[in-house]
Amino acid sequence: MKNARLFAAYLLFLLFIATNGHAQTPAAWIRINQLGYLPGGVKVAVWGGKGMAQPHTFQLVAAGTGKVVFTGSTGKPFGAYGPFDQTCRLDFSAYSSPGKYYLKTGSATSPVFRIGDNVYASTPDFLLRYMRQQRSGFNPILRDSCHTHDGYTMYGPMPDSTHIDVAGGWHDATDYLQYVTTSANATFHLLAAYRDFPGVFEDRYAANGLPGSNHISDVMDEAKWGLDWLLKMHPSDNVMFNQVADDRDHKGLRLPGEDNFYGKGFERPVYFCTGTPQGLGKYKNKSTGVASTAGKFSSAFALGYDLLKTTSPGYAALLKTRAISAWQMGQQQPGVCQTASVLSPYIYAEDNWTDDMELAAAQLYGITKETAYRQAATRYASEEKVTPWLGADTANHYQWYPFINLGHYALAQEDAAKKALLTEYYETGIQRVWNKAKQNAFYRGIPFIWCSNNLTTAFAIQCYWYRQLSNKKTFEALEQANIDWLFGCNPWGTSMVYGLPANGDFPSDPHAAFSAIGHYPVDGGLVDGPVYTNIYKNLIGIRLSAPDEYAAFQSDLAVYHDDVGDYSTNEPTMDGTASLVYLMAAKAQEGAGKRQYDHGGLIRGDSSKKQLVLVFTGDEFADGAQVIRHTLRQQHVKAAFFFTGKFYQQPANQALIRQLKADGHYLGAHGDQHLLYCDWQHRDSLLVTEKQFTDDLQANYTKMAAAGISKEEAPWFLPAYEWYNDTIAAWTANAGLRLINFTPGTRSNADYTYPELGKQYRTSAEIYQSVLQFESARPAGLNGFLLLTHIGTDPRRKDKFYKRLDALISTLKQRGYHFSSLNQVLQ
Repeated sequence: MKNARLFAAYLLFLLFIATNGHAQTPAAWIRINQLGYLPGGVKVAVWGGKGMAQPHTFQLVAAGTGKVVFTGSTGKPFGAYGPFDQTCRLDFSAYSSPGKYYLKTGSATSPVFRIGDNVYASTPDFLLRYMRQQRSGFNPILRDSCHTHDGYTMYGPMPDSTHIDVAGGWHDATDYLQYVTTSANATFHLLAAYRDFPGVFEDRYAANGLPGSNHISDVMDEAKWGLDWLLKMHPSDNVMFNQVADDRDHKGLRLPGEDNFYGKGFERPVYFCTGTPQGLGKYKNKSTGVASTAGKFSSAFALGYDLLKTTSPGYAALLKTRAISAWQMGQQQPGVCQTASVLSPYIYAEDNWTDDMELAAAQLYGITKETAYRQAATRYASEEKVTPWLGADTANHYQWYPFINLGHYALAQEDAAKKALLTEYYETGIQRVWNKAKQNAFYRGIPFIWCSNNLTTAFAIQCYWYRQLSNKKTFEALEQANIDWLFGCNPWGTSMVYGLPANGDFPSDPHAAFSAIGHYPVDGGLVDGPVYTNIYKNLIGIRLSAPDEYAAFQSDLAVYHDDVGDYSTNEPTMDGTASLVYLMAAKAQEGAGKRQYDHGGLIRGDSSKKQLVLVFTGDEFADGAQVIRHTLRQQHVKAAFFFTGKFYQQPANQALIRQLKADGHYLGAHGDQHLLYCDWQHRDSLLVTEKQFTDDLQANYTKMAAAGISKEEAPWFLPAYEWYNDTIAAWTANAGLRLINFTPGTRSNADYTYPELGKQYRTSAEIYQSVLQFESARPAGLNGFLLLTHIGTDPRRKDKFYKRLDALISTLKQRGYHFSSLNQVLQ
């Protein structure tokens, strides 16, 4: 699909060149958020035209039927912007029904998009793919190690070239430099994402990044990878390092390995935090202290301690010790600690540090309750009320990092008396951006400086935090516009994240060695984003490798190129991606409420309510049917049963189906022939076509209809084998249904196993205890759970779990749980 777009774009490019200097051919486009829109959220697209007048109305059209479901006014004209002569906003926020749609006005038609509460589901975990790919030390994508000899010290109190073990952490971008500045900020965002939105993350990878659950959320595995490296970079009191390697790294694209061009074998230089200017070549930075780095260390360590103090007390204690020692170094040496270069003037020229110390102080107060930290946080907050770039037209590279003041939000959580004032600080900064943004249809108020997408992400987070603190929706449209921009509602009509959405227009030729050299997808990587055209024209060493597919949408304002040769706009960054993990987790949670999704399927209901639903599936066997039915009747419990077409069709099951229906249980679809939809080891690999899937699903509902069950009363579909991927979830939605699956964490679904399966076998006692142990160990227990077992099992299993169903229900009732219907739990 992308190749077809490239060809079409190339033809457009040729037309653009051929007609350059002559009258423009009238044309128009509709830019959308390709991920889709939340039913209750702001829903706006942007129309942009060349050589034509603004239309007066637009239509929202159901993709399946072609029916116009909403007509709206195009509103006021916003005039020219970037490549467009005229622009306007197409606001369809008033329409909220889930489904697939497209927008149409005049000659322009948008791509198809979805409205649904799960449009952001699974995106945070998708972004984590890029974080794992950026790992130094053991790299799970390559299944090999790199940079294991790091490194040798420079500028430290120890002799230069002293060896120190700092292997690990993340590479910063396509280059293999590693900075505490970006890594500590990334670690903090990952930790904060887990703290604020734990229910949206999955557990599909081990701590080393290889596939396999380890009963720890994947975002916490990734955050701990960052913490482990940060501990190496601040190994003891008064010893703190700022970066590994320098721009001698920039020798062209290559896969990570052992670099041998720094003068000491395979070791790379490790720069000590001196608080004074550094640079081993012609260029020196302008460091004035260590507080900017020390504050970032301290805040990440303090939050890590808070989240790990129960599960890993020894490790957490070390984090707390280092949080305090880093804070003390920041107090002793105020000022900025900039990164160092050798060959070029490009560095992270951070000019602010009080925001970092404010965040550190707020986090330390949170874990110690010592008033001195709260007082320090308040003092630092007053020194940078508004992040300086907000409302400005430009800034130096990473000058006001990390682009928003994270400390204000942290302090507002800890000091109720200061909450209103801190919220006002956020509002002032947002208003400055809004004063510029409201003048154009894209609501764009972010300067097009290098890494503009990182600024866009950070600013959207500030808007989100303002909304949480103030309970006001004053800037909700501005917040959403910045999110929409990242996923296609921009002049180029492209998502800025590799692989999102799967069938959308996203970077296919990023400036990334993994894709260009190794031909690995850089899934989840947020690219730098558009830059001012005058910046682009003055950068060193940029040469596009192919015709520009977005040539018609470049302008004197800004450029973006999906080309491996453009390191300024199309290079993924680790820290920007980590920040986007937080933002997407917030949106996924907003869509889910307190529900949980996995690969586009709903796997848990409202986790704030002490209710759950019993779910039973069936295909070949039904030996437990009467025991289960009797138990449910005795316990006055309504459950959900999902059967294959084969099950519904069996004459021996006809009476049972009528009885379950009469008892008021939910009866749904489980696939007609119990097909395996995707590979067990490579979940993204489909084993069926869309036609095979939809034909099988339709056959299932045909047999249900024969049993007196209509599709309208059975909108939930539970896939065969309880195994599916994002594509299967999308195909389910296309069929007008919603995909659900069991809630993971217990071993209840292992009741089908039998001794001959070896290690897979679980006894009924083990299954029973797994449910109760999970309930006891988690703050939310089994709230909102879809607890799945089977209506029958293989005759080789003699130890039938359904015989313990009565005891399990009674025990959970004693613990305060209500057994609810499927609709009650999932709505």
